[in-house]
Order: sequence, then structure tokens, then C-alpha cells
Amino acid sequence: MYNKQRERVFMLMILPAFIGFMILFIAPTAMSFFYSLTNWSVYNSTLEFVGLENFKLLFQDKKTVAAITNTIKYALLITIFQNVIAILLAVFLNKKTAGMNFVKSLVFLPAVLSILVVGFLFQYIMTSADYGLLNNIIQFFGGEPVNWLGNPKIALYSVLATQVWQWAGWSMVIYIANLKSIDSSLYEAADIDGAGPIRKFFSVTLPLLYPAVSFNILMSLIGGMKVFDVIFAMTKGGPGYATETIMTTMIREGFNSGRNAYASALAVVFFIAVFILSRIVITFLNRWERKIS
Repeated sequence: MYNKQRERVFMLMILPAFIGFMILFIAPTAMSFFYSLTNWSVYNSTLEFVGLENFKLLFQDKKTVAAITNTIKYALLITIFQNVIAILLAVFLNKKTAGMNFVKSLVFLPAVLSILVVGFLFQYIMTSADYGLLNNIIQFFGGEPVNWLGNPKIALYSVLATQVWQWAGWSMVIYIANLKSIDSSLYEAADIDGAGPIRKFFSVTLPLLYPAVSFNILMSLIGGMKVFDVIFAMTKGGPGYATETIMTTMIREGFNSGRNAYASALAVVFFIAVFILSRIVITFLNRWERKIS
């Protein structure tokens, strides 16, 4: 009797969150699936069912295909670079030496800044105009200026570099917290066996970082798939459509162009892409967990 009453109290406590989840996530997702199969637009007065026509148009549009490709490429690269750099920083800075906490704070500092602020800051730093700070430094050392944000071949990677700089410190803090929980006797046993620093990293540190690695990889991947703010601040999708992503295309088509059904179809593709990529990564992480356990 007491347990049933307690369960009812728990159900009432989670009810507001459940209602919010249904209204703010489930309902919009279901509506996107529905509208992706219609001709919904601010320019159409009648709503008609058009089947998969929006998806056909979507994959025939080179600009939209480029946006999907850019998004997947960006998400995979930021996941790899952000986590590799964060793990190396965590291992290097996880030492009890003077000034190390100050260095950790400096590395973490970019994570507290607004993404838009970082975007506009690096747009100034990387601009090809005469006042561009990065090109001025390169020229000071005798190099040639680089069109960081105007060259279609490197613009996406320039944006990617700013986000790795901003978020590597955030991931580093999580890795350091995990490193603190590793039993030091394991390293002492490795020392007795004659293992060097690299062997200890791959045999002791990396396997025991699994909880932090799995969390950071999923967060980086999903964050990369949703990239919008920094693209808006630095390139607005240009030059051409070299830095267009699913989110920038979706917002432009849905809000600026009034092609609501087309934007809904893109949202469905985004949902499926995130689901498939997440499942692939989770499968890989599960295999790694079984291997090290």
C-alpha cells in the first residue's frame, strides 16, 4: 500500500516533465513527418498530400545535398579532433604541479563564451581584409595571406577549428574527472612490469576512460550535427554553399523562403541521419566496452 502511494507521488512529480516532452518534442516531430508529405507553404492556401515529392526535390537540389554532406563531415571531424585533443590535454594537465589549475582554467575558458561571440571574434581574426589578425601574423613571419573564410576548400575547416578550440576544454574537464577515479595502483603495477608512458596510456588510461569517452563522443557528434550559430556568425553558409549545413538550409527554406513542407522534409532527413549516426557510434562503443571488460 505504501509502495503504491509512493509510486503515485513519483508519477505526479514526473508528469510536468512528461507533458512538456510530449508538447515540445514528440508533437513537433510528428508534425514535421506529416508536413513533409504535403505542399504546405506560406504561398499555398490549400494543404494537399504530395507523397515523397519534397524528398525527391531535396535530393535533386545540389545545395541541399552539399548541406547534408557538410553536416556529416563537420560532425565526424569535430567529434574526432575535439576528443583526441581533449584526452591529450587531460592526460598532460592531470598533474599536481604549481600553476596547473590556472592552465586548466585558461583551456576551459572558451567554453563559457557564447558561440555567436566566438564566431564574430574569429570572423575578425580570420578575415582576408587588411586588419585580419591571423594573416597579419602570417605575413609578419614572411608567409602569404590565406583566405580562411572565402576559399570554398578551407572555409568549413576554418569554422571547425574555432569550435574545436572552444569545446576541447569542456571535454577535457570531463576526462580529467574520469582520470581522478583511476586507481593509482594500476599505474604502479604497470611500472613494475616495465611499461612505458605510451603503453600505460593505451593499456590502462584509455580503456578506463570509457565512460567519459562514450559521453563526450555522443555529445560532440550530436552538437556537430546541430551546428548553426557559428556558421551564421562566420560565413552564413558561404562562400557559395561551401559551409551550408542542414540547420542553416532548414531555417532559410522554412522561415526566409516560406517552403515549409520542404524544410519539414529536411528535418525528417536530419532526424534519420542523427539516429543512424548515433546508432553506429553506440554500436562501436558497445563493442569497445565488451572488449575491455
